[in-house]
Amino acid sequence: MSPSEVISVATRGRHRLEVHESVPSCAPIRPASDYHVRVELARRLGTIYPYEIIRALEGSPGADVVLTPHPDMARGRFEEHDLDADGRLVPVTRPRGMNAATVVVGLVTHHTRKHPEGLTRVFVASDPTAAMGALAEPECRRILAALELAEAMKLPLEWLPVSAGAKIAMDSGTENLDWTARVLRRLVEHTQAGGEVNIIVAGVNVGAQSYWNAMATMLMHTRGILVMTPEGSMVLTGKKALEVSGSVAAEDERGIGGFERIMGPNGQAQFQARNLGDAYRILFEHYAHSYVAPGETHPRRLATSDPTERSVVADANIASLFSEVGNPGRKRAFAIRDVMQATIDQDAPPLERFAAMDGGETAVVWDAHVGGHPACVIGFESKVVARKDKAPLDGPDSWSGGTLFPQSSKKVARAINQASGNRPVVVLANLSGFDGSPESMRRWQLEHGAEIGRAVVNFVGPIVFVVIGRYHGGAYVVFSKTLNPNLTALALEGSYASVIGGSPAAAVVFPREVRRRAARDPRFAAAQQRLALAQQGDESERLRVESEKLLSDLVLEHQGHVAREFDAIHTVERAVAVGSLDAVIPAARLRPAIIEVLDRG
Repeated sequence: MSPSEVISVATRGRHRLEVHESVPSCAPIRPASDYHVRVELARRLGTIYPYEIIRALEGSPGADVVLTPHPDMARGRFEEHDLDADGRLVPVTRPRGMNAATVVVGLVTHHTRKHPEGLTRVFVASDPTAAMGALAEPECRRILAALELAEAMKLPLEWLPVSAGAKIAMDSGTENLDWTARVLRRLVEHTQAGGEVNIIVAGVNVGAQSYWNAMATMLMHTRGILVMTPEGSMVLTGKKALEVSGSVAAEDERGIGGFERIMGPNGQAQFQARNLGDAYRILFEHYAHSYVAPGETHPRRLATSDPTERSVVADANIASLFSEVGNPGRKRAFAIRDVMQATIDQDAPPLERFAAMDGGETAVVWDAHVGGHPACVIGFESKVVARKDKAPLDGPDSWSGGTLFPQSSKKVARAINQASGNRPVVVLANLSGFDGSPESMRRWQLEHGAEIGRAVVNFVGPIVFVVIGRYHGGAYVVFSKTLNPNLTALALEGSYASVIGGSPAAAVVFPREVRRRAARDPRFAAAQQRLALAQQGDESERLRVESEKLLSDLVLEHQGHVAREFDAIHTVERAVAVGSLDAVIPAARLRPAIIEVLDRG
């Protein structure tokens, strides 16, 4: 190290050790303002002062947050609000940092590609420099008022919480819990009425705040998203309190409720961001698919240069998947994301939800644009996926393709619910059914599968369901046309739709017919005749063994015949004839047919 270098070693809050290299300065030390003292205090706590987040959103240089570049994140505008004498939020003009409560509230607006006139949200951010964002009456009153403002203006609420939970003090107690309960009740009412609350967790959230986050974004009916950074955590009780009470803790709050080990694998957090700036990039991508301007009924269409009539089979790999030569019987394993990517607009990258959910790998959920229409696009992985965990004795060793497992079912149901009343759903289905292993049944397979059916029944808006491979069993029921009049069911030529696939039907439903055909096979009759003419002894025993082996081989052979007969009868054309499907289309028409339905919807 040269004399002109300075190495500083520090630990911010409970973060890991940080080493920084800088150049020494001869400039005089200037007295710090109260604002800058609070900025530095937030840094030492390992958090970011809320007004620095606001400065970054406004595009001010030198803010503590560096936003990840995004075309919709140009310079924004923030208008701070606070309570008036009647308890309503009104605009206030005052120096930054003069907030009386540990939350900062206001309206933030950005001018985006779809919304050049302004994409406005109600903004709430915790102030960790005051009692680590502890919650009492002043904070709860402002959060309640923010929810009222969001509902009145028909805007999403954007929340960046850092909170130690309900305030603990000598002069206040259970009344603080009552105030947090009032917020919980209002969140229930707001989200059940269709209100959207989007949350970025970039710090420690404890107790009541964690429950608020769950109520706003984790339940089946909620529309908002939850984004977490590596520094974020959601816990019911902090590490030290857990240890004092004799409960099991971890090395820190992130080990108890961080994304990597807890909230990502269990699917309760939908997105992971590298940092707060990247979290805002994800949030703006979400708004690009879901934001509904006040006075409008659905998200705006995005201009696209991708032709409506573009054929997905222009790609040789996709063409092979949908041909009888390249994929006979539609039984070949393939990556569903390739088909999804070929179907959506090529000039609008998708945003994947629940990517880290353990056990949910066989379902893929994208927010994307199709023909310029914002849509939730759902696909089912059609290849075997290795398990991340150790398989129990009563469960599958890997996640088989085309199958819904409990977490996959939960992922699909949540995705459909979150899109309801906002944007259409497009389902690309190669789906043989639900897994019925003891492990899956123990892990709420019936409940989560039923949630898909309920989500489809309650869905508001168009659903486009396309059979691209095979479509059988209970999965057929939860996506049936009879569940929702706005569901359009299509099938690609060469695909299959039936109560059960041909192979399991032959093995399980028609085994007697299979054995009858095998027994009547001339080859078996000849073997039986040779056995009858044989003398007792070694020759007779050899012929008997050969005859039994031949019968076993013939059973397998005729099982294949019966399976093919079954599939030949239960075609997608038959499903159209009986009203289960609307139409059979060539693979080249996959994208145009979907866009036609979305245009009508």
